[in-house]
Amino acid sequence: MGTDDPDGFPQDREGPVRAVTVAPFAIDPRTVTNERFAAFADATGYRTDAEEFGWAYVFAKFLPGPLRKSSPRPASAPWWCGVSGASWRRPEGPGSSVAGRAGHPVVQVSWNDAAAYCAWVGLRLPSEAEWEYAARGGLDQARYPWGDELTPDGRHRCNIWQGRFPVRDTAEDGYSGTAPAGAFEPNGFGLYNVAGNVWEWCADPFAPASGHRSMRGGSYLCHESYCNRYRVAARTSNSPDTSSGNTGFRCAADVDREPPSPGGRSASAS
Repeated sequence: MGTDDPDGFPQDREGPVRAVTVAPFAIDPRTVTNERFAAFADATGYRTDAEEFGWAYVFAKFLPGPLRKSSPRPASAPWWCGVSGASWRRPEGPGSSVAGRAGHPVVQVSWNDAAAYCAWVGLRLPSEAEWEYAARGGLDQARYPWGDELTPDGRHRCNIWQGRFPVRDTAEDGYSGTAPAGAFEPNGFGLYNVAGNVWEWCADPFAPASGHRSMRGGSYLCHESYCNRYRVAARTSNSPDTSSGNTGFRCAADVDREPPSPGGRSASAS
C-alpha cells in the first residue's frame, strides 16, 4: 500500500510503501448510480446534507453565465461555485436534473449520505486499504489500475481532464463531466472507474483528529498540471458533510467465507 512516487503529494501522506493485511471483503464493481440512490431516497424519504443545507458546490463551467456570476466561490478553488438548490437530484443546480444519467455515478453526496445509503442496503464504505487493494487489480505498485502508462497504445482508460484546466476540457476521453459508472475497461479485479470520473468516499478518517474523511480515485476534474490524484495511491479528503459535483462512492462488505472470485465481486445487486 502507498507509494514513493516522486510525482506524488507527500503532504497527503501517500507513502511510504508499506505492507498492509486486509481480511476477505467484497466490493462493488461500480460506483453507486443515480438510479440506485434514487431507490434509496424514494423508499426512505432521506434528505441529503446538500438538500438540508440548500446548496452544494458545482464546477463553474457547467453553469449558465448569470448563475455563475451570482454564486460565491471559495478563494482557494475559484473554479467551484456554491450554488443554491444544487443536490444529487439537480447536480448543476436549478434547471438541471439527472434525466438521462440513471447509470452515471450519483454525485453531490456527502460522506454522511454515503454511509446512510450503505446502511440501508446492509453494506458499508470500504476502508482505504480495501479500496487501494481492489483498485490495484492485482498489480504490484503500478501507478494506475492498468499499469504505469496513462494512455497505453494511445487509448484513454479513465475520465480525467484534457486540455488547459480550468479553462478548456477537450474531452478527448469522450466525456466532459461524469461518465457512466461502467465506462472504460475494468481493472484486473473487474472494478470500473477507480481512476478518474468521481472521487470515492472511504470509511477512514484522513488524518488523526482532522475531522475529515478520506476520498480516493480522483475525478473528471483532475489534470496533471495541478492534481494527478488519479494515481492508485493518491488520496485527499473533505469534511463529512460536504457535497460536490465530482464526489460519489461505492459499497463494500465483510466476507466471512471464501472471497468472491475475480469478476464476481459485486457486494449488492445493481
